[in-house]
Amino acid sequence: MSTVRREDAHRIYRRYVDAVVLNGQASAEAAGLHTTDLRALSVLDLAGSLTSGELAERTGLTTGATTRLIDRLERRGLVRRAVHPADRRKVIIEPVAGATGGVDVEAVAGPARRRVGAVLARYTPEQLDVLFDYFEHAATAYHEATEELRSDAARPAGVTPEGAQE
Repeated sequence: MSTVRREDAHRIYRRYVDAVVLNGQASAEAAGLHTTDLRALSVLDLAGSLTSGELAERTGLTTGATTRLIDRLERRGLVRRAVHPADRRKVIIEPVAGATGGVDVEAVAGPARRRVGAVLARYTPEQLDVLFDYFEHAATAYHEATEELRSDAARPAGVTPEGAQE
């Protein structure tokens, strides 16, 4: 097994991350959605249902932008607002099971699914265990890094959360 030099590993990893982001943008375009909308649907798919505040936090949007996002997704029949089961004063946003909003999911997700599936098929079960262990821990690390960047402590003096100078 060859050893990848550190600078090559960094370049390879950046190329991978850029490709994932670019594919996400292309997928959103193919679905006729904003990239933020597709991201929110992914968050809801993983979480089940969230309050609008929780969705705002997980997508990094302001509450106003999150309301507009929910309105767009609701108009397409992709999400619905429902009463929170534990607190009737709250509203939760839940994905509509099986709803595609007129999107051919296989046409949008199929190309990456097939190609990445072919790549994964090259690995042994033990290697896949290592890969998916990495994905699990890297996801946690990225979420923690995101929280750190969004915290007031990480923000330079005079810069607002939206990046504008005060």
